[in-house]
Amino acid sequence: MIDYVNRLGDGAPRTGPPPEGAAVAVWSLDTRLESVGGYPVAEAAAVLDAAERERAGRLLQPADRHRYLASHLGLRVLLGGYLGVAPHEVALVRETCPCCGGPHGRPAVAGGPVHFSLSHSGDLAYLAFAGVPVGIDVEETPSAEALADVLPLLHPAEIAELGALPEADRRAALARVWCRKEACLKGEGTGLALGAADPYVGSAPAPAPVAGWALRDLPAPTDYAAALAVRA
Repeated sequence: MIDYVNRLGDGAPRTGPPPEGAAVAVWSLDTRLESVGGYPVAEAAAVLDAAERERAGRLLQPADRHRYLASHLGLRVLLGGYLGVAPHEVALVRETCPCCGGPHGRPAVAGGPVHFSLSHSGDLAYLAFAGVPVGIDVEETPSAEALADVLPLLHPAEIAELGALPEADRRAALARVWCRKEACLKGEGTGLALGAADPYVGSAPAPAPVAGWALRDLPAPTDYAAALAVRA
């Protein structure tokens, strides 16, 4: 599906033509940057739409707000490059929710040919673009407290696998499991509305097969895990 992860920095990216079919372009972004793709994060309000600005305004911590603005600015810069329009001209919508039919399903480009997915954790964001539905997730290695909270929510087989690992290995394995699962659920557009037990993705170094999806782990920095799911 992909050979490497592109890095989006403070300069204008070279996107090339938009991916077609199951071809995928994956980008990473350090959300601490003060400028993304040639646009200052401090001036992101001029590029983002009203819904994005409203959501950013609800974030009380300045660092959290900066990460959100940087990642969404990066999304618009890359979508604009693929679509041949200015970042502020990209019209984002929500698809119909597959669970309830409400207007809060997968984010999408209005009438656009490019499917996308965005995830951010800690100081890192990952973005994926394809011609078919796609989901991406990046996760920091969780704390011991997060491990205890999340473990009971997983598939019974995953709970057993993680429980059988040496304690020192469980947190990194949980990060693998969680980002694989989230990638699939983001691609579906359901998120965690139906819980986190399914699909079973496994905790082994390679993910378990998931019907309807091509699922793989992605290169990630130390103390992070990342995964990509593309509609098969």
